Amino acid sequence: YKRQVSTQSTGDKVIRFSGVPAGEACTVVLRGASSHILEEAERSLHDALCVLVSTVKETRVVLGGGCSEMIMAKAIDELVSKTPGKKALAQEAFARALRQIPTIIASNGGYDSSELLTQLRAAHYSGKTTAGLDMKQGSVGDMAELGVFESYRVKSQVLISAVEAAEQILRVDQIFRSAPRKRDEDQRNH
Repeated sequence: YKRQVSTQSTGDKVIRFSGVPAGEACTVVLRGASSHILEEAERSLHDALCVLVSTVKETRVVLGGGCSEMIMAKAIDELVSKTPGKKALAQEAFARALRQIPTIIASNGGYDSSELLTQLRAAHYSGKTTAGLDMKQGSVGDMAELGVFESYRVKSQVLISAVEAAEQILRVDQIFRSAPRKRDEDQRNH
């Protein structure tokens, strides 16, 4: 292998490392306008590498682009109609929370999230179970055809963490509030 370091300019200056044999360590150079941007880029890269490692260890994947969340929300919606009492309200709230994921994806992509979510929901309710958000086109697309996947392990852990957080909130049985302290008139004038 012939190791090379070169620079390319396509609007931004890019440093390209090549000739590194597979399996060897690589260096990633991050550049940014400020230390805050660099720290954010480093966190993002770290998160991406963690997802990659997780996916290598657990190779199962699920459809991305909000598709998985819509499938789960639809399944919960179907249970709600068969569930009596307050439990149905909790199920409805959980389905709404799952539908927030594609809403956030659309908003982060700069698209009209309300429009895309209603289109995505209609697609799923009409039987298009692989429908998700195509962020390149700003429309609903087939995630399997587009090759948009997410790590099953990461998705599973996100859901488990969300449920655990909701359970913790629901377990709070009392909130203690103190009356506001009375202030002396003399203290405010000095």
